[in-house]
Amino acid sequence: MSEDFYDVLGVSRDASEEEINEAYREKTREYHPDVSDDPNAEEKFKKVKKAKEILTDEEKRQAYDQMGHERFEQAEKRGGFDGQGPGGAGGMGGMGGMGGGFNMSDIFDEFFGGGRGRNRPRQGQDLKTSLTIDLEDAFEGVEQQLTVTRPETCPDCDGRGHPADSDSETCPECNGQGQTTRVQQTPMGRVQQTQTCRRCEGEGTLYEETCGTCRGNGTVQNEATLQVEIPAGIRDGQSIRMEREGAPGERGAPNGDLLIEISVRDHPDFEREGDDLRHRLAISFPQAVFGDTVEVPTLDGAAEFEIPDGTQSGETFRLKGKGMPRLRRRGNGDLYVEVQVVTPQDLNDEQREALQQFAAAGGEEIDVEDGFFDKLKNSL
Repeated sequence: MSEDFYDVLGVSRDASEEEINEAYREKTREYHPDVSDDPNAEEKFKKVKKAKEILTDEEKRQAYDQMGHERFEQAEKRGGFDGQGPGGAGGMGGMGGMGGGFNMSDIFDEFFGGGRGRNRPRQGQDLKTSLTIDLEDAFEGVEQQLTVTRPETCPDCDGRGHPADSDSETCPECNGQGQTTRVQQTPMGRVQQTQTCRRCEGEGTLYEETCGTCRGNGTVQNEATLQVEIPAGIRDGQSIRMEREGAPGERGAPNGDLLIEISVRDHPDFEREGDDLRHRLAISFPQAVFGDTVEVPTLDGAAEFEIPDGTQSGETFRLKGKGMPRLRRRGNGDLYVEVQVVTPQDLNDEQREALQQFAAAGGEEIDVEDGFFDKLKNSL
């Protein structure tokens, strides 16, 4: 199992929190020491829990993505990410400023050369919505319109939450820093914990008026119509990420992203299994006996298919490359055609006489080859 947390859970690097939690549940069932036969189950189980812990914490995940696995692990061993790491002579010299404890700002300063302000505006939140499409849309890849209701920057106050000419004063709680720091004495040394000032919400300034349009929130709810590019081969349950189409960030910070979960409608003619499709084809008794050339529906138009003589009901044939496009890869999956022989009903006199002659000639005697019933059971 790879050490990378995304690989440990088997998710992509842009996976949503919901996808991460789902993968976590599957992996814990697979590697739980009480049920798994894997000799390394306990170690893998711990890695899965650690991966989920990091990737579902917004701040830790951001640091992990920017640092990479090895640097992140090194930083965490030196004290952690919650401001409560142990101090002492063995810690990072100068980090945190008080007894060796440090927070996320210290980590970015250490690995990326500083420049990250303590009152840095946060990027906007990611938003989620859903879109239902037909199987044909998933086959071809299409562009569709999507209307979403989302928060947008207030046009009257430009996201400030107050009129531009509102009287203001320095926040007495944080002295204009936008953050408050608490220092605690522990058996391991002094530890400091820094958090956003609750009174001014990180701005460092208090204003006498609030914006009447957004009531001080800086955002208003608006409808937006977006053009969504749906790639060929997308599967039911997969998501499309539209960058910067989410909620607005704080004080000019970038918007979050919009995650669109795709739902693919059931199709009357095809069942989808990954990149492959399945279709049931009804044929007549004579076609099964003598063979025939028939047309089979595909998502790319009808295709001719040769039914060999002596075909049994339930037999499956493969049409290579007639399935779904492989998402962001070359080629298509296959189409599997399951033949169902239809028993004739409501025969006219001529048809009935012909079948009676067939039976009289020994046609009602069935020569069953070895393994026939096993094949039949497997096809049910």
